[in-house]
Amino acid sequence: MSGPLRVPGRPAAPGRFLRVDGVPLHVLTEGRGPVCVLSGGLGMAWFDWDAVAALLAPYRTVVRFDRPGLGLSGPAPGPPTLVAEADRIARLLEALGHTGPATVVGHSLAGFHAEAFARLHADRCAGIVLADGSIEDDPRPRLPRGVRTAWAGAAAGLAAAAGLPCALGPATRRLIGRASTVGRHPAHPWERAGYRTSRVLRACALENASYRYQAAELAALRRGRPLPAVAVAVLAAYDGSESARQLRWLERQRALAAELGGRFTVAAPAGHLVMADVPRSVAQAVLDLTPTGRGAAAPSA
Repeated sequence: MSGPLRVPGRPAAPGRFLRVDGVPLHVLTEGRGPVCVLSGGLGMAWFDWDAVAALLAPYRTVVRFDRPGLGLSGPAPGPPTLVAEADRIARLLEALGHTGPATVVGHSLAGFHAEAFARLHADRCAGIVLADGSIEDDPRPRLPRGVRTAWAGAAAGLAAAAGLPCALGPATRRLIGRASTVGRHPAHPWERAGYRTSRVLRACALENASYRYQAAELAALRRGRPLPAVAVAVLAAYDGSESARQLRWLERQRALAAELGGRFTVAAPAGHLVMADVPRSVAQAVLDLTPTGRGAAAPSA
C-alpha cells in the first residue's frame, strides 16, 4: 500500500503510506546521499524532525516514519517490543528499496530501538546516533508484561470513551513540548490532527507501559549480542543549569558513550526535545559520524 495521506478538511500530508508488517506506516523520504533514519521518542511524530531533516537533506537521504498508532500511521496491533521495533526499521528500509547500511538516529525511547537495530541487523547499520537517548541502568519490571499493557490499553479505552483525546490531546502535547524544551516553538499544523485521536492515545499508553520491558530487553541483548564495529555518537541535552539532576544526566550519557565505544557530545542549550532546541547539533552529529560526512559543511542554524 502506497500513496499520499489525506485527512478530511486538510491538504495531503507530506510523504506516503507503506504497509510494513501489516500496518500502514506514514513515511517521508527527502534528500540524497547515504541513508539516515530519524526516529522520535515516546509519542513523537514525523514533524518533530522537520528542522533536522531540512539540515540533513543536502547531504543525506533522510527517512522519517511514524511508529504504529503514532503521528499518522495506522493503529498499533499490540504492545511494542524492542525486537519488533528494530525489525520494523529494517523492513521499512527494505520496503523503500534501501538495501545498504543506514545510520539510525534514535531520540529518547527510540535510542533503545537504534541500538537494538545495530545489534540485530549489523549488516544494515552504518552507525547510530543516540539523541538524549533513554538510559535504564538496572531495569526490572515488577509485573508481567501482559498485565501492565492490558491495564494501559484499558485505561486508554476509558479515556477515549470519555472524549479526552479530542478535548485534551493537543493541549497536553503542547504542555509536554514546552516542558521538554528551553526555547519557544510554535505549534505544528499537524499536531491537532494526530493528538486528538484515540489511536495516538492508545499508542502512547502502550509505549509508556512497555518502556521498562524494552529496557530489560536491551539489557539482555547487550549480554548476548555484541555491538558490531559501527560508528556511535551519544548526544546529551544540557539546559545550562547546574542542578544535581542535570549534571547526573550528563554523566550517565557520558558513561553510555564509553560503554558503547562512541563519541560523546553535549548539545546546549537544549531540553529533552533536543531536535527542536538545537537541530544543528543533531544534524552535525550525523554528518560527523561516518567518513562520508566528514568534511561536509556545517549545516546552518
